[in-house]
Amino acid sequence: MKLKYLPPSLVFQLLFMGRDYPAGEALFKERLRHAFRKNMHVSDPNEIRKLIARGNYMARELQALYHVRKYRAMKSRYYNND
Repeated sequence: MKLKYLPPSLVFQLLFMGRDYPAGEALFKERLRHAFRKNMHVSDPNEIRKLIARGNYMARELQALYHVRKYRAMKSRYYNND
């Protein structure tokens, strides 16, 4: 797949995942926009691949965060801490 198609799909994936961000969707969008604008000037293909890999890593970390949050909610419902 060409490099120019990867960042937009990564942005859409992260925006979709940001809906459930604990600090709010607006803050997540602001941080995401800042991160992509900061690296907008990069034109080296190897550097772009590294940035895309970092974005994919962040998506996996968000997914892990959501799984932990769901696990904690389920644990608090079913196990009594008394």
